[in-house]
Amino acid sequence: MQKTSKRNKQSVVSWEEPTILPPDKRKRESQQNFVDVLPPEVSCKIFSKLDIQSLCSAAMTCKSWNHAIENSDNLWKNHCLIVRAVCQREIDCDRGNGYSWKITLLRNYWKSKVKQEWLNGKYSNIQSSSSLPETSMYPMDADTWGEILKAELER
Repeated sequence: MQKTSKRNKQSVVSWEEPTILPPDKRKRESQQNFVDVLPPEVSCKIFSKLDIQSLCSAAMTCKSWNHAIENSDNLWKNHCLIVRAVCQREIDCDRGNGYSWKITLLRNYWKSKVKQEWLNGKYSNIQSSSSLPETSMYPMDADTWGEILKAELER
């Protein structure tokens, strides 16, 4: 639509309709996620605020998130260092053998949970192996059982 000013017939004011995006393009633009838009360092900083379960869930959200999470070993480092408080020998051994932070965490996470429960005395009053809850047990090596038995004897 064009309007001509009454004062100056030479002057033309042009007015354009606002651009209306087709629905499919609007949908694509609204689905753009921060991993695709932000620099990788910023995306990693955001993901680093997640706990282990949330990080694993985020990795299953979409391909771009999965790629960003799976290819950033540092995202797993902080979680692995927390597990190291309980499983120092195991973590140090895995890292010494060249395992990534993520693989080291995956290899030791559940072990650290069960070991922590044992060290905290959760199973101190168990009378027989049949009294142990099967779902919360994890296979452990002789050195780990030695640490647990030492803690039991000190109680």
